[in-house]
Amino acid sequence: MDVGEEEGRSARKRRAIMDAAAQLFLRKGYQGTNMDQIAAEAAVSKQTVYKNFADKEKLFSAIVLGISERAETFVGASVRALGEDEDIETHLKELGRDYISAVVQPRVLRLRRLMVAEAGRFPELARGYYERTAQRTLTALAAHFRDLGERGLLSVDDPAAAARHFAFLILGSSLDRAMFGMGGEHAKKDLERLADDGVRVFLAAYRGT
Repeated sequence: MDVGEEEGRSARKRRAIMDAAAQLFLRKGYQGTNMDQIAAEAAVSKQTVYKNFADKEKLFSAIVLGISERAETFVGASVRALGEDEDIETHLKELGRDYISAVVQPRVLRLRRLMVAEAGRFPELARGYYERTAQRTLTALAAHFRDLGERGLLSVDDPAAAARHFAFLILGSSLDRAMFGMGGEHAKKDLERLADDGVRVFLAAYRGT
């Protein structure tokens, strides 16, 4: 077996361990899950689990911070420059739809609830999660709205406030309901409608003159 094949096998095992642990944490909670159960669920030895993760806390941290990849993907792919020939409303609707679809989905919501439940046990991890997800997204949105304001496409006195308003208008009610398990699974068209409604309200306040 060559080095590349061995590395690929190791990566697959690590992913299997993380997937198995995530499922168990979501079903049983952090306290109700142990490393023996994780090894069995992942179909690997307990030694393999410990080879990849020193303890349960390190494994939980890796899973939680892995959620931030979705925020990073959203920031990198969606908060982009507005083209010269692009309509501001169309652009913001696309941004809003990408945003809500990245956040309001079952697996992300379940992991988010788990992190909230364990925030008291892991305050530093909770802070890191917030900084790498919500805060990073708000910072990117603020910079984007500042740019759009400088181009005269939006009227923005406080880009950070505009970012918070945009985020709440897009996510607020649906995320609150979903976090308490009241929203059910949203169809894509429903998420798009919620995002579009939020953009219309946002533009009523911030459209440039």
